[in-house]
Amino acid sequence: MIVLLMGVSGSGKTTIGRPLAKRLGWRFIDADDYHPPENVAKMAAGIPLEDTDRWPWLDALNHVLLKEENAVIACSALKEAYRRRLFAGIADARVVYLHGVKALIASRIKARRHRYMPASLLDSQFAALEPPRGAIDVDVAADAEACVARIVSML
Repeated sequence: MIVLLMGVSGSGKTTIGRPLAKRLGWRFIDADDYHPPENVAKMAAGIPLEDTDRWPWLDALNHVLLKEENAVIACSALKEAYRRRLFAGIADARVVYLHGVKALIASRIKARRHRYMPASLLDSQFAALEPPRGAIDVDVAADAEACVARIVSML
């Protein structure tokens, strides 16, 4: 099974994903590690990615996931089209939607130092967000351990 933790930047995809993968005994994949240098440079400059920037990245991630039996992937996957591209050819996948109020997410982003994702891009992420249907819904106001426990119980 592939479990996608999706949501805007600062929603806790990595913070929750790493302990979730550890608890399940599965591989953790951070989608940020697969962005091409051009995408990283755009985001670091405060320029939101466009769909044409994302398609090769999502295709590369899909190729990685096709080789996995069980894995947890942290990926923004904000639009339904991105999630479909990510899961192409994968029969057993679950989406976990990590969400919270914008003020909470913004405070988390301001308190951290991401390698290339500036806080200025948060508005564009919320604007692009298409909440998934049928996902495991997790409010990230709870601490990471409570979020992991909820996800495990729902899987």
